[in-house]
Amino acid sequence: MREKELRLALICYGGISLAVYMHGITLEIWKLARASRAFHDGAEEGPGSLGTYHRLLGLIERETGIRLRVLVDIVAGASAGGINGVFLAHAIASGQSLEPLTMLWLDAADVDVLIDTDARPLSRASRLWATPIAWWASGRPGGAVERTVEPEARDEIRAKLTTFVRTRWFTPPFSGEGFTGLILDAFDLMAAGDPGPPLLPHGQPLDLFVTVTDFHGHPQRLRLHSPVEAAETEHRLTLAFGDHGTEPRRLAEPPALAFAARATASFPGAFPPFSVGELDRVLAKRERPWPGRDAFLARALPRHAAIGAAGQAVLIDGSVLVNAPFRPAIEALRDRPARREVDRRFVYIDPKPGTPPMPPAGETPHLPGFFATVFGALSDIPREQPIRDNLETIDARSGRIRRVRKIIEAIRPEVEAAIESLFGYTFFLDRPTPARLAGWRAKAGDAAAKAAGYAYASYGHLKLSNVVDEAAELLAALAGGERPSVEAVRAAIWGHLRGAGFTAPGALSSGGAIEPVVLFFRQHDLAFRVRRLRSVVRVLAALEEAGECPAKAIEGVRDAVYAGLALYLDRQRHDFFASDMAAAGARAVADPAAALDALAAARDLKAVDDQADAMMAGALAALPKAARRTALLTYLGFAFYDVATLALLDAEGEQEFEAVKVDRISPDDATAIREGGAAATLKGIQFGSFGAFFSRAYRENDYLWGRLHGADRLIEIVVSALPEGVTLPAGTVARLKTEAFRAILAEERGRLTAITALFDTLAAEIG
Repeated sequence: MREKELRLALICYGGISLAVYMHGITLEIWKLARASRAFHDGAEEGPGSLGTYHRLLGLIERETGIRLRVLVDIVAGASAGGINGVFLAHAIASGQSLEPLTMLWLDAADVDVLIDTDARPLSRASRLWATPIAWWASGRPGGAVERTVEPEARDEIRAKLTTFVRTRWFTPPFSGEGFTGLILDAFDLMAAGDPGPPLLPHGQPLDLFVTVTDFHGHPQRLRLHSPVEAAETEHRLTLAFGDHGTEPRRLAEPPALAFAARATASFPGAFPPFSVGELDRVLAKRERPWPGRDAFLARALPRHAAIGAAGQAVLIDGSVLVNAPFRPAIEALRDRPARREVDRRFVYIDPKPGTPPMPPAGETPHLPGFFATVFGALSDIPREQPIRDNLETIDARSGRIRRVRKIIEAIRPEVEAAIESLFGYTFFLDRPTPARLAGWRAKAGDAAAKAAGYAYASYGHLKLSNVVDEAAELLAALAGGERPSVEAVRAAIWGHLRGAGFTAPGALSSGGAIEPVVLFFRQHDLAFRVRRLRSVVRVLAALEEAGECPAKAIEGVRDAVYAGLALYLDRQRHDFFASDMAAAGARAVADPAAALDALAAARDLKAVDDQADAMMAGALAALPKAARRTALLTYLGFAFYDVATLALLDAEGEQEFEAVKVDRISPDDATAIREGGAAATLKGIQFGSFGAFFSRAYRENDYLWGRLHGADRLIEIVVSALPEGVTLPAGTVARLKTEAFRAILAEERGRLTAITALFDTLAAEIG
């Protein structure tokens, strides 16, 4: 059985009250991840859509021979998406359920609950003159309420609008401490249930990123030519959490996660800005300790904590500056473990896609007025910036990978001829052993250096620079406490290498590298080993597609390759190293030679090379002679390929070496039940996306559509992970979608009592 992982990196946009809709989507994502875990553990199907996802994975295995595992290992969010991302990531790491949060969203995401007690009208007569404004906004013929709200819910919305417009003005109407309390309640509800297993396998890290806006900003130093240094004020903050894939799995203490959720959703004007003092007061009232408070603040707000001002930081909504946090998710691709074939997806959740249409050609555009221009510049435009730059970054990375593969295929005949010429058609080449593999690799590496001619000098210097950069970043990160800067460690390492003659003329030349440089690569060039093993994975895929080799034998080699990759990739992770490496990192500037020696000893790449060679030799023996020779020539000839392609790959060499695909989940994309996008399905888009805060019916509607849209898109995304040319029987996808939709309606009909008519309408539309 061919094993494959579909890895999802989720990007969750802001959406104000559409947070309820996004809860429905993230609930389905959690159910898919849970069903995948149960399927691979051999557990029984769960109820509702859980069972549909479980059956989908089983059907894929029976029909295609692919055992697919679905993982969510990167989550990034802003504002409403940040809150949902925090809860989802916590559920994945802890094994706790997201289901208890549904009623909290439906009950508490309401203006009557969110309004600050001090902001409520003091009496029936308070701002009585403002009542007609609310009634005009909600009751005029053809208005939003009349058009979109069921008749039985209109009185509720009008009453809440009346209260809302009569609250205090020019100060946020919603309670910050009340909001913080609700978030802590959510974590308590999750903890009260019986947890299941974490939804990621051991060793697979989970990363969570939440964007926040630092209202006052913090200084960032810039290195210039003249002056040497300048400072600018940075307002963007990204709060990062990770569980490193180790047991017991935990992203952070609940108060730290509540900090992130409350700060990222501090929507300007609706909620007061957030500060750690607010969280401290709420925790004190609940007599709830926060043991890791100081350590978290030092990590989350390092500039503020350094001057003892973390408590004075003022934080507002993360979507003000970064509503689509792709960049931290892209950076998290570095050093991901890979134990089997990976299909990497970036899935972004956009609850309200689309922009107002451009005016027709020849028509004079309507110029915005004074207030429209001001508010657009301050709010709408920054929040709605397109993600084209992010997608172009992903596409450029995927393009480089595709070009490298084409280059490898183009030069493969010459490389194989060079290796065969080097070793001859020997009997022993068909009988690899660990010792032979090690010797052959060294001999092939020397031959590649000589064959490269003057190109080897540029290749060698690029490789040396990459190794130094990786070592400097790792040593600085391992130092902890008053860690040295990466720049300082890098400069110290280069000073040491210059003193050892690494940059002298002839150290890296057409004849190869001098012995000290070769030894340095053997001790520290971990990325080269990773690239070499991943090159074998690609050859195995080609052999598999050719159909001339037993699938079981190929799977054995693939397992050996990924087991070897795991050994190398583990040594890129910070939690691999013992505590004594902190001291080595701390002295890296003063004594870079000792720090490098400590790093080399901790990694012991020679021992890992021996293990990898042993696993490869054993697995290759199971392949037929022709396939074994093809895989072996790739393994031994990788130094030739690397000379030709490293300059194109650069950083990608240390990442999941697969082209990344991007998928979207939005009302515009989930059309299996109803077309028309958000306007045809969602209620929360009303009142500037605050609509769901005014009506229980709105929230129930959006939550239900969130589940339905989530199931619609997730089934499509899972099926799209099948290899090109491999399909499920005709009608399977439509049948599974219908099955999931019916299961969701059956699950929710009993508790979503404010939208009973919608269930009958949906049942008819689903068929």
